[in-house]
Amino acid sequence: MCGIVAYIGHRQAHEIIIKGLKRLEYRGYDSAGIALLNGSLSVYKKKGKVSDLEKFLQDKPLNSNIGMGHTRWATHGEPNDRNAHPHYSASGKLAIIHNGIIENYGALKQDLINKGHTFLSDTDTEVLIHFIEDIQEHNNVALEEAVRLALTKVVGAYAIVVMSLEDPSLLIAARKGSPLVLGIGKDEFFMASDATPIIEYTNEVVYLNDQEIAVIKNGELSVKNTANLPLTPYIQTIDLELEAIEKGGFEHFMLKEIFEQPRSIRDCMRGRLDSTQGRLVLGGLSEYITKLVNAERILIVACGTSWHAGLVAEYFFEEFCRIPVEVEYASEFRYRNPVIREGDVVIAISQSGETADTLAAIELAKSKGAIIFGVCNVVGSSIARATHAGAYTHAGPEIGVASTKAFTAQLTVLSMIALSVAQRKGTITEQKLHELLVEMETIPAKVEKALLLNDEIKKISALFKDSRNFIYLGRGYNFPVALEGALKLKEISYIHAEGYPAAEMKHGPIALIDEEMPVVFIATRDSSYEKVVSNIQEVKARKGRVISVVTEGDKLIPAMSEFVVEVPAVHDALMPLVSVIPLQLLSYHIAVMRGCNVDQPRNLAKSVTVE
Repeated sequence: MCGIVAYIGHRQAHEIIIKGLKRLEYRGYDSAGIALLNGSLSVYKKKGKVSDLEKFLQDKPLNSNIGMGHTRWATHGEPNDRNAHPHYSASGKLAIIHNGIIENYGALKQDLINKGHTFLSDTDTEVLIHFIEDIQEHNNVALEEAVRLALTKVVGAYAIVVMSLEDPSLLIAARKGSPLVLGIGKDEFFMASDATPIIEYTNEVVYLNDQEIAVIKNGELSVKNTANLPLTPYIQTIDLELEAIEKGGFEHFMLKEIFEQPRSIRDCMRGRLDSTQGRLVLGGLSEYITKLVNAERILIVACGTSWHAGLVAEYFFEEFCRIPVEVEYASEFRYRNPVIREGDVVIAISQSGETADTLAAIELAKSKGAIIFGVCNVVGSSIARATHAGAYTHAGPEIGVASTKAFTAQLTVLSMIALSVAQRKGTITEQKLHELLVEMETIPAKVEKALLLNDEIKKISALFKDSRNFIYLGRGYNFPVALEGALKLKEISYIHAEGYPAAEMKHGPIALIDEEMPVVFIATRDSSYEKVVSNIQEVKARKGRVISVVTEGDKLIPAMSEFVVEVPAVHDALMPLVSVIPLQLLSYHIAVMRGCNVDQPRNLAKSVTVE
């Protein structure tokens, strides 16, 4: 959530910043603003979209080679012009942009008010820049030192950039718990919440670590930590193409990403899986794989779609590795005093690698002596750096807020990890392993086949776009898919939807069934097929409208369903990779037909970097 872009160099700063803010729109926001040094320190900001800010800037003086911009997702203070970032200091000589939350801002604010400060917004961010200036004035120190001292006093999470009217060669950035990346060009520097605004200009980046401060002054970069120890910045080369963050002819990023899944799943397996040799190689796990093999239990922590991927992984690990698994909401994990034993294995799942709740869960588990494995998509992200070992999903950038290809990529990686552990433990036969590896190699083609259902699903969507409620039902490996299907519909179409294990319908939800209730069954042929048939009969008897996702060639369930979507046959354990595709398409088309903003649904952010 929130987005930061900053620039200092020889180009027109506002052009880079506005373009960068548009590339960060997927993170979710409600207002946008920009600060430029052009003889004065000018701040322009507006509630609404970056396009609204652009219109506001049309008659403004914009000539500047240094600037910073921000898209805000409201925390302290409602979304409006005055709460939008950037914010001025008391003198108006400093400006700041900030992602995160300053938890002790109330006490700091009262102390500053007692000193005579007046605040123009309701934000914690304005308090921080007043505090920095107050320290600078009372201690007679350079701005970078005032920033460092201030950050030793604040409690919370932050990624900040600070500018000064008195030094047009200076940009100061710092982070703790919220991502910030620096791009290094030829006589120019870029800052952003992720690499998407930067890759057009340079592929050389520095990922700031927690409690690090970057100072760009007179064309030179220096980094130190809040303890005032100088550090040597580690410059990485990122492998990200500009085309990967463009729509590529699709109407929305979400639709593009749904159709990218054959490629993203294939990329996920490339170099790791070879069925002909019965080989699974996950290099990022090699040093710690024995910890997984010998684990007495596995804890999986995640949020949202990643939590659903973790539920599928629970079935997979328990069936093939015979290791007990607990799947936890990361947002609740550290607040219930969980039992974590030294040597326990924790798998943290996050698309962005920046999810605040998941990071907090990791830190708690590490403090108790657990071994932490990460499964995330973004190279260099906080979770990738906080874990002992892990595996990237290699799904490529996911811009749509509602995760699609991230889910299937996570399932692919988690399946490979589980099979690798099962092979080493001897809890799977070589024949069974070979069958599953061969099956996995066919998944991209089967997903491609499922995507051919797009037009058919579009027709079904048109009939249900005005529904007020949906129920999704599945059993076994398809139960988490039901949860994921319901989440997708809620996220982007704003239709109330719930997912349940099909058998649980009788324990409450069946009371909701009537002739207006669409019920989506994920009813592919598996070990619980006959039970699902019974559940469908129960819905039909109450006049519910049955939409069934079935295995190709099924005759029984289609005969009792109002609408049927056939997907290719796949092993039970791998079916979620295929059965989720129609549900993604259903949610997408319903949302489009309802006129919803598919890529930027209301109130949501791509990466939840604050609690």
